[in-house]
Amino acid sequence: MSHSIFNRRWAAAILEALSRHGVQHLCIAPGSRSAPLTLEAAAGNLFCHTHFDERGLGYLALGLAKATRGPVAIIVTSGTAVANLLPAVIEASLTGERLIVLSADRPPELIDCGANQAILQPGIFGQHIAGALNLPRPSADIPARWLLSAIDALLQQHPAGAVHINCPFAEPLYGGESQAFKAWHDELGKWWHEETPWLSIQATRPTPFISGWPCWRQKRGLVVAGKITVQEGIALAQWAEELGWPLLADIQSHTGAPLPCSELWLQEEHALQALADAELIVQFGARLTGKRLTGWLAEAKSAERWLIDPLPGHLDPAHCRSQRIVADIGEWLAAHQAVARPAWLPSLHSLAVETHAALAAELQEFGEAQLALRLSELLPHEGALFLGNSLTIRLANAFARLPVGYPVYASRGASGIDGLIATAGGIQRGSGKPLLAIVGDLSALYDVNSLALLGGPLVLIVVNNGGGQIFSLLPTPEAERERFFTMPPQADFASAASMFGLNYRQPQDWPSLLAAVEAGWQNKTATLIELKVPAEQGAQWLAGAWRK
Repeated sequence: MSHSIFNRRWAAAILEALSRHGVQHLCIAPGSRSAPLTLEAAAGNLFCHTHFDERGLGYLALGLAKATRGPVAIIVTSGTAVANLLPAVIEASLTGERLIVLSADRPPELIDCGANQAILQPGIFGQHIAGALNLPRPSADIPARWLLSAIDALLQQHPAGAVHINCPFAEPLYGGESQAFKAWHDELGKWWHEETPWLSIQATRPTPFISGWPCWRQKRGLVVAGKITVQEGIALAQWAEELGWPLLADIQSHTGAPLPCSELWLQEEHALQALADAELIVQFGARLTGKRLTGWLAEAKSAERWLIDPLPGHLDPAHCRSQRIVADIGEWLAAHQAVARPAWLPSLHSLAVETHAALAAELQEFGEAQLALRLSELLPHEGALFLGNSLTIRLANAFARLPVGYPVYASRGASGIDGLIATAGGIQRGSGKPLLAIVGDLSALYDVNSLALLGGPLVLIVVNNGGGQIFSLLPTPEAERERFFTMPPQADFASAASMFGLNYRQPQDWPSLLAAVEAGWQNKTATLIELKVPAEQGAQWLAGAWRK
């Protein structure tokens, strides 16, 4: 019994240490080996979220981290429960969200000897983890100050991506309250009543300044906006407008797409010739969605190139000669002030606006292309948008024009279709805002367990286009396409909604869709809207049907 009490003391110190680094949300899966951590979490002041599926739990934590822009901790039991977190850990490693995996483990004497539910957990996430700490089994002989220092050092040395703290616990795992081991606890003194870490590591980094900026801002510049925050997107749109520089924007940039439909008009020769006069290309944020924009950047070799992103690393799949600037984007903009100059390429704005207007006049057929074009009509007031991968986000990136600063979320690190519903659920919980989420049918089936995580106000649109129609854009052999690539789902999403207590609608036209979405914002439970559309219509519009 005394051993189970010390397990709780040890777990309490771990969770308190995490809270000093901004952890407010804990995502917990059921398990016995993790009971000391779970019971301490239940007795504490952190927000606790639970789910029976560890893979979905990892993505729920990812969504919470995206929305709160703070670290989120995950508690799981030993064995394959830990392995199920790998997809979410990979995504966080690529896009920088802070996940802290607390995996309970068997003590050393039960590893590699045939004991139940015991696997080799240290190193399980390989190179996808930013840092790791393999704790010893809890022992009163180990000072509490060592435990805190080890955790503090791990979290401060790895400020982005996921970290793994492996926590062995020996039985017994359950026990009542006791004053046992109070001296171990009290060794930390007043720290228990304060709010700062035990160990603080100061590692500030100055914002890099381009010494020739007063000269550069007088030249013909071009701005590319990738994945950046809402505040950065608003500031960047104003910065580019004041400089008179064209701004080519990704759907994740929050800039309002001042030059909409760039994925379409970047295929026009006269537009490419005009852009070739740019002397400087400044890209803020990596991981662009658009194939045309990415391709154009790879070919634009004459201009000077800067890529500014707070995450370290190369981040340029075209390997262009450039200056890679690791910096906070808001601070960099503040340090490199704009000066008012007339737009040097006003014809580009006319082309973009005319393209968007012509597309709106032509695209009258109800379907996923029209959904992308008219997306702004569906957005909840003071809400947020989550876009699934594959065809969904590509269509929105090519056709949609969203308000400046409207929050848009996506998972464009590994760009998988797994965990998208769980991520959306985490975003809605973390932001506290009404959320419109759009995913494809295969994405929904892949993560159908996570429908259990959804609550209102949230509207999930499942675009049922007969499977993975992104493959219609690729030279997949037509004879094998359906069986081996698109794999049309044989599923009833009405039944899935009923199974998890969600409202369900299946509108047949745009007015019905508008009404269904609007009704969804009035419900306390989440709403699943199934949009059955012609199989290849969206892919055809993206591929070139817009040209007519």
